[in-house]
Amino acid sequence: MKVARVYMRVSTEGQDLSRQDAVVAQARAAGYYIAGVYREKASGARADRPELQRMITDLQPGEVIFAERIDRISRLPLPEAERLVESIREKGARLAVPGVVDLSDLAEDASGVARIVLESVQAMLLRLALQMSRDEYEDRRERQRQGIDRKKREGGYTGRKPNARVHEMIVALRTAGHPIPETARLAGCSVSQVKRIWSMHKAESRGETRT
Repeated sequence: MKVARVYMRVSTEGQDLSRQDAVVAQARAAGYYIAGVYREKASGARADRPELQRMITDLQPGEVIFAERIDRISRLPLPEAERLVESIREKGARLAVPGVVDLSDLAEDASGVARIVLESVQAMLLRLALQMSRDEYEDRRERQRQGIDRKKREGGYTGRKPNARVHEMIVALRTAGHPIPETARLAGCSVSQVKRIWSMHKAESRGETRT
C-alpha cells in the first residue's frame, strides 16, 4: 500500500488553507492512503514550524510527502532547506511536489552509473527548486521593503497592525498551561511568536514598560 502525508501551509492568519485541499484529492487519485494531513499558518522561511516537525517525526519508511508547491515546504536559505530535505530522507521518505521532477522510481530500478546519474540529476533539480523558492521569497521581501520606504517618505506608512485574536489565543493557551510548541500549533503561528507575545504579556502583568 502506498502511504502519503499531506503538508499545507500559508504564511499569515488572513490566508486560507482550503485551496490546498485539492492536494489530498490528488494524492488519493494517485492511489495513496493518506496517513495524515498537517496544516499550519507560519512562514516557510522558518524551520521551527510545529506541524512540519510533527509530520517529520510521524514519517515512516517508504512514505511520500505531498504539498501544493515546493515553497509550501521551504523558503529557507538553501543550506537549511537541504538539511530539512535530508531530515525527510533520513526517515526513508520522499517529496512529491508539482514542478519537481521525481526520478526516485527510475533510480531504484537502475543500477551502476545510470543510478548514480539519475540520483545526481534528482538532487540537482530539487536544489534548483529550493533555491528558486528562496529567491522568490527574497525578491518579495525586497519589493515590500521598497514599498514601505516609499510610503515612509510620503508619510503614509503606519506600521503593521498586530493580530489581536492570535495574541489573545496565545495568552489564553499559555495561561491554561499549554506548552509553547503546542500553543504555536493551536494558534497557527511560530514558536518564536509565542515566546515573544508571552514574554510581553508577563512583562505587562508585572507592570513593566518596554522602551
